Amino acid sequence: MVGLLAVATGLIVANLYYAQTLVGPISRTTGLTPGAAGLIVTLTQIGYCLGLLFIVPLGDLVENRRLIFIALLTAAVALLAAASTSSATLFLLAALCIGLCSVAAQVLVPFAAHLSLPHTRGQTVGTVMSGLLMGIMLARPVASVVADTLGWHAIFILSAIGTATLAFVLRRLLPQRQPDSGLRYPALLASMWHLLKTTPILRRRAAYQACMFGAFSLFWTTVSLVLTDRYFHLSQSGVAIFALVGVAGAIASPVAGRLADRGHSRITTAVAMTLGVLAFGVPLLVHGGRLVDLGLLVLSSIVLDMGVSANLVTGQRAIFALGADIRSRLNGLYMAIFFVGGALGSSLGVWMYAAHGWHGVLLTGLCFPLVALLVFATELRGKSAARSAA
Repeated sequence: MVGLLAVATGLIVANLYYAQTLVGPISRTTGLTPGAAGLIVTLTQIGYCLGLLFIVPLGDLVENRRLIFIALLTAAVALLAAASTSSATLFLLAALCIGLCSVAAQVLVPFAAHLSLPHTRGQTVGTVMSGLLMGIMLARPVASVVADTLGWHAIFILSAIGTATLAFVLRRLLPQRQPDSGLRYPALLASMWHLLKTTPILRRRAAYQACMFGAFSLFWTTVSLVLTDRYFHLSQSGVAIFALVGVAGAIASPVAGRLADRGHSRITTAVAMTLGVLAFGVPLLVHGGRLVDLGLLVLSSIVLDMGVSANLVTGQRAIFALGADIRSRLNGLYMAIFFVGGALGSSLGVWMYAAHGWHGVLLTGLCFPLVALLVFATELRGKSAARSAA
C-alpha cells in the first residue's frame, strides 16, 4: 500500500510540471505571445495553491477515497482538454484545472499517515514523499523526451490515460476513510485560520520548508538556462540527463522519516538546512574547468534535493503527530505556505540570472537556507531557555 501511494503521488504531481519544458511549443500552437506564455506555468501553480486551501481540507470532512477519485477523473478530463485544444483561453483554463485537481496527491499523503502506526509514521510519509519528489524531478525530462518524439500533445494524452487508470485503481485498492469532524465546509475553512494562529509548530515548519523550497525552485528554474548557455553548452537531452541525476536526492526522504520516528527531528532539520547551504556555497567558492564546474553542479543538485526532501518529511512528520482529525487541513496549510516560498524562489531566480548572471543566482539561493537556519536557531534558543528555567 505504501508503495502504491508513493507511485500515485509521483504520477499525480508530475502533471504540474510537464508544461514547464514545453512552454515554447505550446505557446506557438495556441498563439500565446511570449509575454503571456508564462501564464501556462503560473496558472497551473495558482490552481494548485487554490486546491491546497479549498480542496485538501475536505480530507477532514468527506470520504477520502471518493474525494481522490473525483479529483483524478477531473484532472484526466482537463489533461485531455489541454492536449486537444488550439485555443489559448481553453488551454489556460485547462492548466488551472490541472493544478486544482492535482492536489489529490496531498490528500493521499495524510491518508498514508492514517494507515501507518505511530512509531513508523515518519518512515511511511518519507517513502510516499520520495515518490512525490521523484515525480517532480522526472516530469521535466520525460516531457522533453516525449515531446521530441511524439509532439507536445502526447505527454498530456498519456498522462490523462494514466491519471484516469490510477483513479480506478485507487478506488478499488484504498480502504474507505470517513472523517468524523462534525463541521460544515464553511466552518472547516474558517478553522484553518484558527489552526494557523494556534499551532506554532505548523508556522515554524512551514517557514523552514518555504525557505528550502524557495532555494529548490530557484535552482531548478535557472539551472537549465546556465547549462544551455555558452559555457556548458548542453543540449536539451543533456539537461534532461542532468535532471535525472538530481532524482538521487529523493533517497533522503525515507531516511529522514526513520530518524524523525526515533526522535531525531531537530538534528535532521539542522543537517537538511546545512545541505542547502552547501549546495549553493560550494559552487560559489570552488572553481575549476568546465568539467569540474559541471560536476559540482551535479553534486549540488543532489545535495540540495536531499536537504529539501529531508526537511519536507521531517516537517510533515511533526505536524501529522498533532491529531488525526486535522491532518488534511494542517497539510493543506503547510504545503500552501511553502509553495509560496517556491514561487518567490522561481521569480527571483529568473530575475537574478537576467540581471546578475549565475553568480547572482547562487548568492540569492544561498540566502534561503541561511534564513531557515537563523529561524531554526531561535527555536533552539527557546528550548535551551526553557530547560534553564526548569
